[in-house]
Amino acid sequence: MTTLVSTTDTLTRDALAVLQPGFLGTTAPDWLLRRLGEGLSSVGLFGRNIASPEQLAALTERLRAERDDVLVAIDEEGGDVTRLEVRHGSSFPGNYALGAVDDVDLTRAVARELGRRLAECGVNLNWAPSADVNSNQDNPVIGVRSFGAAPALVARHTAAYVEGLQSAGVAACTKHFPGHGDTSVDSHHAMPRIDVDLDTVHARDLLPFRAAIAAGSKSVMSAHILLPALDPDRPATLSPQILTGLLREELGFQGPIVTDGMEMRAIASTYGIERGSVLAIAAGADAICVGGGLADEETVLRLRDALVAAVRNGELPEERLADAAARVRGLADWTRRVRGASGPGADAQEGTAPGTATIAPDTGIGLVAARRAVRVTGGAEPLTEAPYVAAFTPVANIAVGDETPWGVAAELGRLLPGTETGSYSGAEESGTEPAALAGELLAAAGDRTIVAVVRDAHRHRWMSEALDAVLAARPDTVVVEMGVNEAEPRGALHIATHGAARVCGRAAAEVITGRRE
Repeated sequence: MTTLVSTTDTLTRDALAVLQPGFLGTTAPDWLLRRLGEGLSSVGLFGRNIASPEQLAALTERLRAERDDVLVAIDEEGGDVTRLEVRHGSSFPGNYALGAVDDVDLTRAVARELGRRLAECGVNLNWAPSADVNSNQDNPVIGVRSFGAAPALVARHTAAYVEGLQSAGVAACTKHFPGHGDTSVDSHHAMPRIDVDLDTVHARDLLPFRAAIAAGSKSVMSAHILLPALDPDRPATLSPQILTGLLREELGFQGPIVTDGMEMRAIASTYGIERGSVLAIAAGADAICVGGGLADEETVLRLRDALVAAVRNGELPEERLADAAARVRGLADWTRRVRGASGPGADAQEGTAPGTATIAPDTGIGLVAARRAVRVTGGAEPLTEAPYVAAFTPVANIAVGDETPWGVAAELGRLLPGTETGSYSGAEESGTEPAALAGELLAAAGDRTIVAVVRDAHRHRWMSEALDAVLAARPDTVVVEMGVNEAEPRGALHIATHGAARVCGRAAAEVITGRRE
């Protein structure tokens, strides 16, 4: 009887250890603290959990009071996908801007400073960087989250990002294996399918992951994509051929494999999160990310019990679950040792504080990078009077979210008080046709200079057509593209920022006004 109880306890603790759940609120709920004491090894944080750096530091300290080696994970890519600065916009440009500059030392420095700030707040696992090669320019979910469309460029910047982030004591989680760049479907909504041959997968999509592994990425995140060249039946997250055969055995990665969010419809609507979680662990995944949409104790218990039941009924080998839990605990041990040796925010490899540690957010490496990423076409006199800023606003993908402000209006308003702004959506969102939308905009602008701010204009017909109508009436319009810069430059002045972070908006505002503070 004693052996049975011990085995049951061990099995339950292992099942909890492989879960990475989220929660609601800015303080740790009692149920979460209780489960940490029972074996839960990881917690996932989202924008809803963060009010300030001080609050976040207090939250992570409370988690560590319950379990000193807890993995505190976050989806902080910088740029468009930010959780630390979800209410104001990021102080760092994202991957697409860094790829446009193509200076690996700059990428390494940006990632290092971002890692330092995470470490100061007690975060030790970042679900970043995105190593996806954005080969499909209609990709609705990757876009500016990628370093670009050239595999070699993405590979060298992925490696630099991993090195920079981990030098600050924060584990990288390179994603989305084996590559989410050639999709036209968002896996938050449905199952993407990539129909390319094996040679293309190896030459294009896997190149950045090989670079990340060589750079020592502590973890890798799987993608919910169906890639028949590798597995015709199951998506990567649930595929033994892809996770064990390719990532573990062929590429030699030995760290923990983390799934993308299991509540995403690509998995939840096809397999269900319980069944999907069992299949993922059986396929070779080690940690189940859940909590972006499901953030309650019931979800944790359902997944724990599903894993335990799968072991007991022989569907999931007990040694596979134990191995997964051991890999997660091994990563947790690394972060604890790094934190103990270097202290929060210190260099994990050299034992020295990062050189950018004392630089203020908007005068430091993030703004330097954003300024270098700006590409300007055309010429116009700097604005000296308050303009009318028209933001062409598409539906945000779930990874980015619609709660984070973006654009140039706030920064222009600071430089040119009196700046007015309006937000415009096309037929797919508002029911307004492009011509009518342009008419509304022109009427609202009056005789003020128009600054039209677009985001992936090449992907949105309504946006492109409305912009053309505005330019026909007002050729002096300034155009700021804050998404993937694939459309032809238009306007008296065309500014490509390669991302919509707040710091990118500031860099654009400086170009428009000819002023720096």
